[in-house]
Amino acid sequence: MLRIHFEPDDLARVRVLDAPDPLWETLLSVHMLQKSDAEIPFGQWRSRVRGLATPSVRLLTTLAPARGYSADFLTPAVGSKDLDLALDRLLSTSGKLLRTDVAELAEEQPLPAPVTRLATGDSEVLHLLDRTVRHYFSYALQPYWNTMTAQVSADRQNRFQSMLSSGVEGMLNGLHPGVRWRSPTLEVDYPVDQHLHLGGRGLTLVPSFFCWKHPVTLKDAHRDPVLVYPVERSPGWSDPATRRLPGTRSLVALLGKTRAAVLEAIAARAGVSTSELALRLGISPAGASQHATVLRDAGLIVTQRRGGSAMHSVTGCGLSLLEAASR
Repeated sequence: MLRIHFEPDDLARVRVLDAPDPLWETLLSVHMLQKSDAEIPFGQWRSRVRGLATPSVRLLTTLAPARGYSADFLTPAVGSKDLDLALDRLLSTSGKLLRTDVAELAEEQPLPAPVTRLATGDSEVLHLLDRTVRHYFSYALQPYWNTMTAQVSADRQNRFQSMLSSGVEGMLNGLHPGVRWRSPTLEVDYPVDQHLHLGGRGLTLVPSFFCWKHPVTLKDAHRDPVLVYPVERSPGWSDPATRRLPGTRSLVALLGKTRAAVLEAIAARAGVSTSELALRLGISPAGASQHATVLRDAGLIVTQRRGGSAMHSVTGCGLSLLEAASR
């Protein structure tokens, strides 16, 4: 069980990221690459990435094994949307933190020489790690980044709506089936017993595409407090056919005046409801629902149910279509 202890000021300092964190997604996808479960959401992605992986990925699987401790220094810049900036922070990790994290890893597994040298702040190994992360990101995550961003954006909108209706405590309580708010503590189903005292620092919630089963956090409670939790994923998200732009017939059907306006309105605001679409575009709710159904069937939007409302968000394919249409 993970217990996150709040003080009064901490509730006012809860924030939810509005985009995937590139290093957290890197770390968690490396976990998933090494596993054999979650075949439905990740099996196709895993097969493709394993076929593209080079021996250098072993550095990442050593630092982020499928089970047990993963080096905290791999995720230093919480909330950085830019991979370059995040890696700059990683490369500037202090020698003390590197020694601490490498020692923690060494308690659970034998370490190869390059990882052992990280404990000394070896610049050659740090730059090797930088190149390895960039290369891995290019084939494992970049092709899917628009889709991942759309799903995270949709989840964040749901959290915002939850907070408006139920407050911060209600939003926290509904974060995940394994999360419970028991004031002043947030309890999280977790593989080990761990306590995180926020002490007025607040908590950053990190919606993650590759997080699986239960939320995760850093082991070192002295670093910036985060809780990474899984978001929903649209079916077939990793299938190249669903990420390809629709053919000519689909484009003609989708880029009719009203349907194009519906897609643009959904892209402009993640988590917009069917009734809001109808009001904004001056069409009937039934018409808005019908257009949304066509867009969803084409893989251009995703829809999540919240209470009695359908909340729509654009997918990576939908964004690509809008970009192509604007050229």
